[in-house]
Amino acid sequence: MAILELKGMSKSYGGTEVLRGIDLSIEEGEFVAIVGFSGSGKSTLINLIAGLAMPDTGEVQYRGRPVKGPGPERGLVFQSYSLMPWLSVKENVALAVDAVHKGKDAGERGVLTRRAVETVGLGHAADRRPKELSGGMRQRVGFARALAMSPEMLLLDEPLSALDALTRAKLQDEIEAIWRKDRKTVILITNDVDEAILLADRIIPLTPGPSATLGPAFTVDLPRPRDRAAVNHDEDFKRLRAEVTAYLMQVGVARGTGGGDGLVLPDLQPVTASPPPKAYIEAMGGRGMEDRYLEFTRLTKTFATPKGPLTVVDGFDLKMRKGEFVSLIGHSGCGKSTVLSMVAGLAEVTSGGIVLDGKEVNGAGPDRAVVFQAPSLFPWLTAYENVMLGVERVFPHASKAERADIVRYYLARVGLGDSMDKRASDLSNGMKQRVGIARAFALSPKLLLLDEPFGMLDSLTRWELQEVLMEVWARTKVTTVCVTHDVDEALLLADRVVMMTNGPNARIGHVLTVDIPHPRTRQALLEHPRYYDYREELLNVLEGGHAGAPKKAA
Repeated sequence: MAILELKGMSKSYGGTEVLRGIDLSIEEGEFVAIVGFSGSGKSTLINLIAGLAMPDTGEVQYRGRPVKGPGPERGLVFQSYSLMPWLSVKENVALAVDAVHKGKDAGERGVLTRRAVETVGLGHAADRRPKELSGGMRQRVGFARALAMSPEMLLLDEPLSALDALTRAKLQDEIEAIWRKDRKTVILITNDVDEAILLADRIIPLTPGPSATLGPAFTVDLPRPRDRAAVNHDEDFKRLRAEVTAYLMQVGVARGTGGGDGLVLPDLQPVTASPPPKAYIEAMGGRGMEDRYLEFTRLTKTFATPKGPLTVVDGFDLKMRKGEFVSLIGHSGCGKSTVLSMVAGLAEVTSGGIVLDGKEVNGAGPDRAVVFQAPSLFPWLTAYENVMLGVERVFPHASKAERADIVRYYLARVGLGDSMDKRASDLSNGMKQRVGIARAFALSPKLLLLDEPFGMLDSLTRWELQEVLMEVWARTKVTTVCVTHDVDEALLLADRVVMMTNGPNARIGHVLTVDIPHPRTRQALLEHPRYYDYREELLNVLEGGHAGAPKKAA
């Protein structure tokens, strides 16, 4: 029997229809993951189920009765922790217990509180205040608070999206363990396909908004508990991952990308397009120059600290050919961004050197374009004006019309043809990062530097922008170095993945050549026969960690 039914439900805000004609039936004890893009109405949907908002048409029924408001039988965990900072872990959880279980005596309420705190592994931290907790521990308090209400159904609204990958993986395992123990009905809102496959019985996509509706359900018929490492070898997992990805790519990833086919890029050379010095050309004898377009030679970076010098990067050696795309990957603190800062000219080199197109790098310059994790736009300027700032500098000899054509071309290529006159302050995070990508390509740089450019975005928006980046890069073939912590992103983008050893004294530990032709798409990557082999090799290196070489099988 269905515990929850949504019948013909629609919801609008301010004249914009967010959800349209939502029909859904969920069985008691079922774990359902609803996957959707940012802005598709996922949180609106969970608020309607929770009774925090009412539908304009249709209704939500819980055990056959219309939902008229929130109730203790539906425990809700938000993305943000919403804790009382002056109260301890135990006291934050007790607030929910006291509100819901007023009929129980103090002893019984205390037992419920302690049990919930211990269930999420916070028994040792029960007396700590939120400021003394990590982000993952704070989110555990949110889970404990929901569990302490003894709900029949758990509603999880992207509860792990703000956490780092390691903490997220640990909490995924805990959510699955709690569900298996009590078999509560769970609805998880997420934008992470792998998370949905690891946890859910059914995956239901929510189509992009406005007027979002539910797509076809995918049944997850994989034995529990599910091992995230073993899925690299599980054909059923691979098939399901490819099917869900293909559907999402079809309905959403292509939205707003591409475009601008009617625009023509002017045939202009930027001021940075000067040839290598004559002495360098003569020394090379004209041979191998494109194979050594970018050279890092015994690159070292040392910082002064109160405890003495700290060498973060120690002897980084790498040669890149012109037009190559290299991803730098490794654990936090291994010096990836430090290497990028040195080649960008934003940090001084302690020893060793960097040569780009025959010229030593000794400061910042427009021949190197950087896309940071945060796009660093001027909020009072439009998308067009933000890109034009750089174009005017590197194409001073071009006419006003030619510079305008360059700006419009790249903004259209990243899917902002209809939004280029919007101020940066009015753009979503994903749209701001599109402006940053357009600005970087519009400079016609010799070297493109990407410092975790999609790290602040949800996983489906990352998919969109990775596709945008690949499409524009395929047209320019600019030499690129991308710092990332995402194994799938590294494999999608790079010709070679350079894995760094753990810091301090980090250096190159292992280099993986990705022999998959460009241009790549996520769907083609998932279907490539070598993809999961490459993925496992990278994961083994990261798990082996310190040596920077693949972890050996036991």
